Amino acid sequence: MTVEAHKESHGFQTEAKQLLHLMIHSLYSNKEIFLRELVSNASDAADKLRFEALSNPGLLAEDPDLRIRIEFDKDAGTLTITDNGIGMSRDEVIENLGTIARSGTANFMQNLTGDQKKDAHLIGQFGVGFYSAFIVADKVDVFTRRAGADASQGVHWECSGEAEYSVENVEWPNRGTRVVLHLKDDAKEFADDWRLRSIIKKYSDHIAIPVEMLKQAAPAGDDDETKEGKAPEFEAVNAAQALWTRPRSEVKSEEYKEFYKHISHDFDDPLTWSHNRVEGKLDYTSLLYIPARAPFDLYQRDAARGLKLYVQRTFIMDDAEQFLPLYLRFVKGVLDSNDLPLNVSREILQKDQNTDAIKSALTKRVLDMLDKLAKKDADQYQKFWDLFGSVMKEGPAEDFSNKEKIAKLLRFSTTHTDDAKQDQSLEDYVGRMQEGQKNIYYVCADNFATAKSSPYLEVFRKKGIEVLLLTDQVDEWFVGHMQEFDGKAFQDVAKGALDLGEAENEDDKAEREKAEKEAGALVERVKEVLKERVEDVRATTRLVDSPACLVASDNDMGLQMRRILEQAGQTLPDAKPVFEVNPNHPLVQRLDQEQDEDRFADLTNILMDQANLAAGNQLADPADYVRRLNTLLLELNR
Repeated sequence: MTVEAHKESHGFQTEAKQLLHLMIHSLYSNKEIFLRELVSNASDAADKLRFEALSNPGLLAEDPDLRIRIEFDKDAGTLTITDNGIGMSRDEVIENLGTIARSGTANFMQNLTGDQKKDAHLIGQFGVGFYSAFIVADKVDVFTRRAGADASQGVHWECSGEAEYSVENVEWPNRGTRVVLHLKDDAKEFADDWRLRSIIKKYSDHIAIPVEMLKQAAPAGDDDETKEGKAPEFEAVNAAQALWTRPRSEVKSEEYKEFYKHISHDFDDPLTWSHNRVEGKLDYTSLLYIPARAPFDLYQRDAARGLKLYVQRTFIMDDAEQFLPLYLRFVKGVLDSNDLPLNVSREILQKDQNTDAIKSALTKRVLDMLDKLAKKDADQYQKFWDLFGSVMKEGPAEDFSNKEKIAKLLRFSTTHTDDAKQDQSLEDYVGRMQEGQKNIYYVCADNFATAKSSPYLEVFRKKGIEVLLLTDQVDEWFVGHMQEFDGKAFQDVAKGALDLGEAENEDDKAEREKAEKEAGALVERVKEVLKERVEDVRATTRLVDSPACLVASDNDMGLQMRRILEQAGQTLPDAKPVFEVNPNHPLVQRLDQEQDEDRFADLTNILMDQANLAAGNQLADPADYVRRLNTLLLELNR
């Protein structure tokens, strides 16, 4: 049968051209990694064929023994990787090989720094493994045919690492994909039997199907039974056994690390992992990893996530999200279960009671793994928290049954430390609480500097009471669901009347009562001026160095959460703050002495606007504030 070539040339998208240029100029610090990536792609193709063969057994019939073969030609300077997996159609070739990093090339390019060494660490987060071939090759040919398609539907993709690639139809007798690398002059080392075998053993020993190479020729002079014309013999170079099926005692740390890189396409070692076999009411094996680097889509809650799911050693899906809660979406790994149907689908998974039981067990295992890391290696746990802390704070709202476990893993900045590092646990805080202190105090702000200098902390500093400094956008939402820890309620220092509990002695109470009494007349005058802007006015002992502040009512949304929701475009009901004045501050005392009511109103509104600014809010009428302030400054010069 004659095949019409139908050859077309296509251009890469702009971002892809830039990325391809970087790949070609050796962003990888270790060139040999290209082989790991291509072998991993071939292994994925075999997994996908197994899955499709569940509903269409005929796909495997033409060649049932799945394998990956690696061949080289020293004279021609080529290296060939062939698999008999799922293969690709013409459209799939254009989609998968014609668009680099479909899920995020633009984001990737935005995060490049211009420093090749630093930029190399970004590779692997956008599915660009195939393009690592151009590190060692100046031209790549891909020949492929999708399983079940006719031989006349083969496809040839060709690219020389420039701005364009070509695609044409070819006659291709075999199912699967062949990738031919035309090696650069400085990469001819990879056309070597010993070099290739060592790379395969190092990076791909765990691949669950054989990675084969030609048997090495017997030394000259030996009794060689090979005959001229005999078909070449291949032998498996790797162990060809799924790593998670092996006993933990037989798996080395380096093998666990390489397997993580295989399933995640990451280039850094994981922070930690847990390999576990469960037998009994449920029968499954899990291998879970905590990455050492956060993906760019970590905060996109609808992004692809989840574990690689196998059922009875048969690959089912890449992103089985049903087995871990959303706040643990950074976890990578493999789940292999004997208790799920082979014809499993996402709908069945969502309703299956075994799925819920496995999800509960895996969630506890991840939390225990993190707890163990925190106790065993504080530095590594701090690295984890810096990467994924904000996501972990989503946990108490989503996973009530594990709220206490999650709470013990949380870390915060506090007034106890001088830097912005979030390294203090709630257990640390409770252990340092003063005698008589009943609440865990916190303040929310946009950043550490604002939180640290907040006027709401003044009385707490004076009394040496520690306050949590919460600067993540999720924090106010988190404490609203957490509510308490170890029997201690969370208390926002910028909300409601100040309550220091038993930490307030008799002298403090007497001072507060005296201030409220003496400032009664002033409070009424201020209330009359600000009646349209505030819910109430009161004297306070919360402040030491500041003249005034704004606080939210006990049942109102905090100021930080309010700003976040408004910025997100949500319409919120009006909620006026409470204006608190410090009767001991010279400005407030001066205000109390002012007889001119117009001037009193101007000074009061200036204090109100300053309190707004100190709380991190924007002024509703900045021009009015500037006018009042300018008037005051001019009067000072008279």
